[in-house]
Amino acid sequence: MATKVVRRHTNRPERSVYARPAGGPSKTVCAFWDAGRCTREFCRFLHADAPPSSMNPQISKKSSLVWTKEATATGKGNACNATQKSNAPRESNAPQKSNAAQKSNPTPKSVCKFWVDGNCVKGDRCRYLHNLFRGEGFSMLANLQGHTKAVTGIALPERTNKLYSTSKDGTARVWDCHTGECGSVIDLGGEAGSLISEGPWVFVGVPNLVKVWNTETNSEFNLDGPVGQVHAMVVGNEMLFAGTQNGDICVWKGSTETNPPFYPAAVCLNVGRNRLYSGSVDHTIKVWDLYTLQGVLTLNGHSGAVMSLLCWDQFLLSCSLDDTIKVWAATEGGGLEVTYTHNEEQGVLDLAGMTDAESKPILLSSCNDNSVRIYELPSFTERGRLFAKQEVRTVEVGPGGLFFSGDATGLLSVWKWIDPPAVKVESS
Repeated sequence: MATKVVRRHTNRPERSVYARPAGGPSKTVCAFWDAGRCTREFCRFLHADAPPSSMNPQISKKSSLVWTKEATATGKGNACNATQKSNAPRESNAPQKSNAAQKSNPTPKSVCKFWVDGNCVKGDRCRYLHNLFRGEGFSMLANLQGHTKAVTGIALPERTNKLYSTSKDGTARVWDCHTGECGSVIDLGGEAGSLISEGPWVFVGVPNLVKVWNTETNSEFNLDGPVGQVHAMVVGNEMLFAGTQNGDICVWKGSTETNPPFYPAAVCLNVGRNRLYSGSVDHTIKVWDLYTLQGVLTLNGHSGAVMSLLCWDQFLLSCSLDDTIKVWAATEGGGLEVTYTHNEEQGVLDLAGMTDAESKPILLSSCNDNSVRIYELPSFTERGRLFAKQEVRTVEVGPGGLFFSGDATGLLSVWKWIDPPAVKVESS
């Protein structure tokens, strides 16, 4: 089956293709749009009947974030120019350690490699962490072992109790969410480059192919057309987008009248309000019109490969191998500009967003030092870290406070935010 291919980058795309509506930060309805005369590509006012966003449902309806102006923060979370509405500072009645005590007993910042391999002989005297995470408010539920190479994708389809994972070992595994047991292993015929789910549909990107499964009907079929590995996929505006190794984006339109229910999409001439964002190893982010499938903007801000993108409220977050996470916001002129930059000590591989048990916005940031930073937004205050034997290639979020990490050894870990303890009110 031939596909409609839309050229996007001169180099292969990374795992960073996301769709979102083009509305700006204002919550005021655009008067020109209301009269049918708004022609801006990125209007800063609201276009009220824009199609629903394909943004992660775990964060799309949560409290708004505000970054006040261009700023740069280090990996220590000292983002003094970032504020969040209605979030009061935490208070604690716990006794504070003296500076001398803090210096004599510093908090370990990295996991002990000898302990990971079962060979540390220092015990409590070891100055490194003997745990796979540090921080409060969350815990590990399970380690799911089975893949023999790096995990490349994690998905939890709707209306099912199955967790899907893919790997460079050429397999997909289906896990039971209640028992943690692997119910089936699927031979993909090649390394998996990406994995997503949308409703009951599961999409797996492999070299020169996208495999499609329906978890409700148990039907499966293949979508031909990609050239090389499929590194990124997203569903938006009833279309499936796949970013491929040769720098193309392949597009299929969903349909209930064809078999298979996806067909190559043609370019239409309608003016739309939805946008598609894509990032690449050429350091750029491109913005596409979801209706015309034409490029409308190229964003230059990173000095390394753009590895992942995340849409949250009116902001676009991007991360790169240049050791930064950037926050982009709409401008009055219809473009996008960097309004905040957070610096890490390592390249950043993947981003995922969710809220914790207290509905505070949380960003999961995987770095290539074998760790995942957990930040509270918009201040980028570090809430904790996850550690792995090798770099964590993918992080994903699920319902009910669940989140997942998959590392280069093939280990899939399940985590969960813990409900805060109930406050006891004494009657007078």
